[in-house]
Amino acid sequence: MLQKLRTLTAAVIIAATSGASLQAQQLKVPAPSPLQTVKQAFALSDISIEYSRPGVKNRVIFGDIVPFGKVWRTGANGATKITFGEDVKVEGNAIPAGTYALYTIPNKDSWEIIIYKDLTLGGDVANYKKENDLAHFTVKPKALNDKVETFTINFTDITPGSLNIELTWEKTRVVLAVVSDIEPKIMKAIETNVVNDNRPYFQAASYYYETDKDLVKASEWIDKAIANNPKAFWMVMLKAKIQVKQKDQKGAVVSAEKVIALATEAKNDDYVAQAQKLIAENKK
Repeated sequence: MLQKLRTLTAAVIIAATSGASLQAQQLKVPAPSPLQTVKQAFALSDISIEYSRPGVKNRVIFGDIVPFGKVWRTGANGATKITFGEDVKVEGNAIPAGTYALYTIPNKDSWEIIIYKDLTLGGDVANYKKENDLAHFTVKPKALNDKVETFTINFTDITPGSLNIELTWEKTRVVLAVVSDIEPKIMKAIETNVVNDNRPYFQAASYYYETDKDLVKASEWIDKAIANNPKAFWMVMLKAKIQVKQKDQKGAVVSAEKVIALATEAKNDDYVAQAQKLIAENKK
């Protein structure tokens, strides 16, 4: 009986210990430098960046925690990774579509930007080799008035063919200009598709309007688009905007009044408001 009691007691202790060990293994706490992926539709594809976000935490960052003149993984933990969905130029440097590591060398008055081919290096910057650089160039940092607590990478000033990648932390801001030469691709697609297929008329007209190209052609295409979809108030709104650029205010007002009728029927208050604003700005 005593032996059985000892065996049972031992089993209970083992079970309790195992349970505590399992709970410890499953314990989840917030990461000190949480991982983030930011993705931006750009040109005809996307740009995405994966990086970890350390905080200032009452420390001096640049020149101390991140020393001047040394390769930095541009974040915490592993290397920051950047993926371009198509060929681009970053600060004038040709970068083929693909995924790369983004390293930097901060200095007081300049930053060296490194787009690195070897993704296996990770955060082990001590083994950085210049021969694996795809691009290595210098930009000027800008001072911020307000402190940014958490290291942040953003996309800003986005146009169809250009945007900025901004790195901000503490009171420092670094901007990388990215450009994609999409013009030849889009023009070829328009020439190929619009001639043979009526579906892209609206997209083609939109692109010509947004990029200030041939407004006569844009007007022709939006009319064809509307003819195929007479109740598409958003298409009629684009027609009104094109007419404004053509300085045809009277025609723009007529089109906007049609937008109000169609959008009211479709219960779309946003387009009603847009059309009313256009009329107020162009009615004489």
